[in-house]
Amino acid sequence: GPQIGSLEHGTHIVVGTPGRIKDHLEKKTLSLGRVSCLVLDEADRMLEMGFIDDIDKIIQSTPKARQTLLFSATYPRNIQDISGRFQKAPVHISLESLPPDQQIQQKFFICSKNGKLDALIKLLNHYRPQTAVVFCNTRQSTRDVCSHLHQQGISVSALHGDMEQRDRDRVLIRFRQQSVSVLVATDVAARGLDIDDLSAVINFELPRNDEVFVHRIGRTGRADKEGLAISLFADSERYKFDSIGNYLQRELDFEAIETLPWNEAMMPPPPYVTLLISGGRKEKVRAGDILGALTGEAGIDGKAVGKIDISEQAAYVAIAREVADKALGRLINGKIKGRKFKVRKLQ
Repeated sequence: GPQIGSLEHGTHIVVGTPGRIKDHLEKKTLSLGRVSCLVLDEADRMLEMGFIDDIDKIIQSTPKARQTLLFSATYPRNIQDISGRFQKAPVHISLESLPPDQQIQQKFFICSKNGKLDALIKLLNHYRPQTAVVFCNTRQSTRDVCSHLHQQGISVSALHGDMEQRDRDRVLIRFRQQSVSVLVATDVAARGLDIDDLSAVINFELPRNDEVFVHRIGRTGRADKEGLAISLFADSERYKFDSIGNYLQRELDFEAIETLPWNEAMMPPPPYVTLLISGGRKEKVRAGDILGALTGEAGIDGKAVGKIDISEQAAYVAIAREVADKALGRLINGKIKGRKFKVRKLQ
């Protein structure tokens, strides 16, 4: 395929997943015999996804005289072990997870283990964030929480490692376009999430690692905006709460969830709806073409059009909720760049 063709012509830098690089080594379409620099990016994620054996085989294919760079959001014991095996006298460079000027209001609530789902609903209806990421420690917990929120009428999507890449990408697009309010995610799945104006982070489960806690809450309060980080924990998780306080070197307060007033009004729906158009860069569809079709023939006010994302095969456009059905109907019956495309709501 095209990868083999590119490699046959020679290259200075090869970027790939451990599995794909190992495949090329086994097919003898790639030689690492002259590698002078090996980079292991997101090492903790690769370990969590079970790539350690592939990484071993790749490293064995490189010269012993090389530079090895290892990047990781966290530095737990297993990452230290890898560093010890693959690096000689490494220099450790650590960056502050939270900039000192980052404005994050932290809230901790204790509740019963069986009352966590109801507590989460109470928190969302009380604080009413426009966008929120709810962190869970396992894929199953992510599914359970997402299902419960959906049953309660909250706009929610899950993000975990079992999802197809296309589905993950579409969930992230909807979240960035503010057509879904709450994202329930594992730490690994949320790696690609970079939102400047994330209203709130909620720890449905406190992480097993204090560094991960700081990494989670650092996703809110960016770009000079105030952020909100809320953490739920049961009495059996009290040791994690104490550990976080020690790690942050500050006295942390917590409240019983029962002290929080109940808001009868549910969270409002997200302000936008994402429309999926079956034409992307391959069909030379541009954001301007979509905007022109909406504001021209479709008669939609330009202020009602939000973010537009275009991939190779499709385009995604955020439309204000109150005019989304009108825009959908006009695009289905109209044309973009003089051509008809299939259009549907992305849900």
